[in-house]
Order: sequence, then structure tokens, then C-alpha cells
Amino acid sequence: MDIHEYQAKEILANFGVATPHGAVAYSPDQAVYCATELGGWHWAVKAQIHSGGRGKAGGVKLCKTYHEVRAAASELLGKTLVTNQTGPEGKIVQRVYIEVAEPFEREIYLGFVLDRKVERVRVIASRFGGMDIEEIAKDHPEEILQVVVEPAVGLQPFEARELAFGLGLNIKQVSRAVASILGCYRAFRDLDATMVEINPLVVTKDDRVLALDAKMSFDDNALFRRGTVADMRDHSQEDPREVQAAEHNLNYVGLDGNIGCIVNGAGLAMATMDVIKHAGGSPANFLDLGGGASPERVAAAFRLVLSDRNIKAILVNVFAGINRCDWVAEGIVKACHELNVDVPLVVRLSGTNVEAGRDIIGKSGLPIISAETLADAGRAAVDAAKGTPERSARTA
Repeated sequence: MDIHEYQAKEILANFGVATPHGAVAYSPDQAVYCATELGGWHWAVKAQIHSGGRGKAGGVKLCKTYHEVRAAASELLGKTLVTNQTGPEGKIVQRVYIEVAEPFEREIYLGFVLDRKVERVRVIASRFGGMDIEEIAKDHPEEILQVVVEPAVGLQPFEARELAFGLGLNIKQVSRAVASILGCYRAFRDLDATMVEINPLVVTKDDRVLALDAKMSFDDNALFRRGTVADMRDHSQEDPREVQAAEHNLNYVGLDGNIGCIVNGAGLAMATMDVIKHAGGSPANFLDLGGGASPERVAAAFRLVLSDRNIKAILVNVFAGINRCDWVAEGIVKACHELNVDVPLVVRLSGTNVEAGRDIIGKSGLPIISAETLADAGRAAVDAAKGTPERSARTA
């Protein structure tokens, strides 16, 4: 789960990370009010979306007067901002962050990620702030500083100091940078984060070290014990299909193909997607029904997959262990009767009560393509998709 910049800064400030003064606004008038309350003579008006690269996309505007603050907020609010991370569809700006714009002398990159390969938190820093870490690694690999944190003891002050000195900071700046580095680590550890990124971490003329921008991501599986973080979720910034899937306890990730997948089990879902690719097709989604595939959940999965107008065929692949093939078959028949399943449907069932499941589908009278093996199902789905016209043309 991602959160907005202003939310990340609020969290980090509670862990001792210094940030510029700011306030969130939902209207131009509120933006002006925030600027007057913050004081100062220069402000940054920042679009709040779940994406990096906002500055390059025109999502950050520097203002010197209240009139400019109002104009900037008016321009950004309601705008669809397209960055190098949002894709061509972009994200709608529904709130802006008004922040006191202070002059600074240096920009630094600081990031914390969960390195699953070594099962440790990895701290990454560089003198080159304001750039994507991929660009820094490509153009200046020698400037990447890293610390792999030993989980038994956590990030130690001496390790934070080594990073700060490695970034070329002076004595005053080092002590303040260490406070921010350790604060970020504690926030990462205590709140079950998967990523904390401050880019840039800036150094001002009076030796302060401030988090000018901040991003945080959290482990969805730990949100049940992080209620304060869970309350920060902004569903408007997420794929609506993934939000709908979460309501039915379905694991769903939208892709850009045209063959919908309804599968039980994450491993089998990945294998199904591979088989589709091997057969020359392109999967439209990852969808794991989970262990309790009741008819209602199967029908919900169909609604979810059919909400993608690019779908030209659907492949249902179920290997029933905890599940039962007859339950899944009932859900398939129910979905076909209740919904406008206007694309070819390929079903491959195996496991518990498989004969009963196949019998339910066979007696349904529905034009369902049955397959014995996964390879057969993949080929059948790809062939069916190739012969299906655009859904928009057929459903207009």
C-alpha cells in the first residue's frame, strides 16, 4: 500500500525526521489559507498522487504570492497528471500539499528497501539527489552507498554516521543527517514498511537537513495491525479492479493482455500466465481465488475480469484441493447466467470432485470450452481470443 507525500512526512516527522512546514488543501481557497497560516514568502504547491516524477510532469509549482498559490492549486486540482510512473492513463489530482519553499545548497538521495534476496533491510544513499535511483546507479555507480542492516541489532548510529560522512556532510550536518537516517529506519521497522524513499534530502545554508520529498509503501498483509497506516489508504489512487478484488478477498493484479485468468493458487496462476504466453497469447490479469472458492466468490471473480473491456477470452484453471470442483462449476454456471459473459470461456478442472464439476458444466447447456490439461486450456484460450472481435464494437 502506498501513501501520499504529506502522509509520509507526517509519519517520518513523528520519528524525528526534519521536514519543511506544510499543509494539505482540497480547494484553491484552502490552498491560499494554508499559505497564509504557514507564513513565509515562497511556497511549493505539490500535486498529491501515488507516483514519482511529479516535478518533471508539472505537478510541483513554486509560488511567490497568494495569487500564484491560488492559480497553481486551481490548475492542479482535478487534473490528470501523467508521469513516467503512472502510465499514459495518469492519475487524478484530488489534493495538493502547500509547503514552505526554503533555499537549499545540496540534494541527497536516501532510500530504505526490503531486500528479499538477503532477507534484510538495505539502506541506499547517494550524493546525487533529485534523480531516480536507477539513473544514479547507471550513470554514477561509484556514488551508491549501501548498508545491509543486521536485524538482530537494527541500524546502528555508527553505520548512519558512516553514511553521512560518505555523503560529504560537515560535522553539524552529519548529526542532523544521522537523526533522519535512524528515524527513517525506525519508521520502516516499526510500521511494517517495504520502502521509504527521501528524494531529495536537502541541506540548507544554515546546515539543516530536511526531507523535501518522501514516499512510503507498506506491507498489505500487516495492515491489520497498523490501523493508523491503513486509515491513510486512498482508494482513488488505486486500480478500481484491485479495490473491488480486495472487498471479496481475491488477489488481483491487472495487466495489459486480453485473456482473463481465474485461477486458484498463486503458483498455479503464475503457471497459467506462462502457458498463455507460451501459446502466443497475453494474460490480462493475475487472479487468485484462494482456498475458499465458493460459487459467490467465483461469480465475483467473473465480474472483476469482465470489467476489463480488453478481455477477449477467459480461462478458468482450478486444481481443487481445499476447493471443490463442483463449487467452482456452480460459480461458473451462476456467473454465466447472471452476467453478460460475451467472450469465449475455457474451463480446466482437476482435483476434488472433478467429475461432479465437469458434469455440472456439461449439463448447463452453456457454450463452455472444456480442456483436460493446462497446455490444452492455454492453446484453446489463445485460439478463442484470436477469433473474438473487439468487445466495444460487439456491445455497443
